[in-house]
Amino acid sequence: MQLSRLEFTDRIAFFAIGLVLFPGAVAFGGDTAAQSEQPSNVAAPQIILAPQSGDGKVDREIARLQQAVRNARNPNLLIERLGWTFVAKARQSFDPGYYKLAEQCAVYLDSRRPGSREALLLRGHVLHNLHCFKAAEPLARELATKRGLACDFGLLGDVLMEQGRLKEAAKAYQTMLDLKPSLHSYARAAHLRWLKGDLTGAIEAMQLAVAASSPQDAESAAWVNTRLAFYQFQAGDNNEARRTADIALTYQHDYAPALLLRGRMKLSEGKSDDAAAQIQTATQLNPLPEYRWALADALREAGRESDALNIEQLLTQTGAADDPRTYALYLATRGQLPETAVHLTESELKERADVFTHDAAAWSLARAGRLDDALTHLGQALAEGTKDARLFFHAAVIHSKAGHKEEASRFVEQATRLKHLLLPSERQQLQLVPGAINNNFADSTRPVTGASALNVAATESPRRD
Repeated sequence: MQLSRLEFTDRIAFFAIGLVLFPGAVAFGGDTAAQSEQPSNVAAPQIILAPQSGDGKVDREIARLQQAVRNARNPNLLIERLGWTFVAKARQSFDPGYYKLAEQCAVYLDSRRPGSREALLLRGHVLHNLHCFKAAEPLARELATKRGLACDFGLLGDVLMEQGRLKEAAKAYQTMLDLKPSLHSYARAAHLRWLKGDLTGAIEAMQLAVAASSPQDAESAAWVNTRLAFYQFQAGDNNEARRTADIALTYQHDYAPALLLRGRMKLSEGKSDDAAAQIQTATQLNPLPEYRWALADALREAGRESDALNIEQLLTQTGAADDPRTYALYLATRGQLPETAVHLTESELKERADVFTHDAAAWSLARAGRLDDALTHLGQALAEGTKDARLFFHAAVIHSKAGHKEEASRFVEQATRLKHLLLPSERQQLQLVPGAINNNFADSTRPVTGASALNVAATESPRRD
């Protein structure tokens, strides 16, 4: 299978699929036999053996492995498994603290066997999930060069993609797929195709990922079904998207991404009360800016202004720390704190330079009145051919503000075709762009923030993503 349907050039911004292969360290290859032959002279760090809350399947496995480590003469293999189980818990619970526990497992393994490839893979995966992409790259390169398993090339592709080096990432992903067609490689291929604007190809590849899923890895099964549902939603097949999202929830009944997607679909249908209920549940499970922003919009659409303001206050308090890029998008969309939004995206670009970070930078810079810089980043955001409603909406506004009527009109048309993917506050602003184009962007496109609207080039005032 080729990553793109006809040709493959570059590109992927893989969102969540990881390398959760914790059921057996032998799956990673390498030094398992050597590990088992050596007695341990270094005690396992107590932080990874501290009791954890919860009584789910993964929690019970953590407790079982912790006890086994305490009793083992040589716990290396058990600690590797424990590290990957912490990764699984982090993905299931959306609590990044478990990634830090996994990292401590990797540190221990490396202390026992410096340069251990098992430790490299585990630590590289942790660094990737903590958005330390540059630090993860040398680890991934060493793995790909010296061992060359499919999971090694998957990690390498992930960290390269996040840095905007998509042609290199594509090569790594293709190698991964050639070595081992699997849920993880198919899902990456699907996302790559989507990023290149090939929605049909993305759906085909994600269907292969779904077919390869199993209840044995319920979180990954829930994720690939959720992504497939999103692609179907973008394609306008709402009934099939709902069915697929429901399947995701059979694997993990409280899976926040699937609940958020179902709420977003309700919002697009004008069912604001149902949307607010779905998104509120998702937000309680995963209170990141993306979720709180959607919840605030849903509550406002349902006429619950005070509740929306309360959610936005929470978002303001934690957004910059929880997800700087999304918070910057939120600030720029609301017309709040433009210089703060610019600062956040500039910091993000030092670590990640993918399509969506360039888009966030362009949007923030435009709101701060720095149109030339905004257009530069916008060009980089659009360079891969991604068909994304928010990207097109931002492009329409920025080109309109720059006086580029033809480009602005073209992006208005593209954004309008995908407007069901936008939040209500974004759709409201999109509707104003045609008037702004005809009036040279006089004051027609105004960020919407509840009861008030601010000028596009508004200066400092409060809010977040």
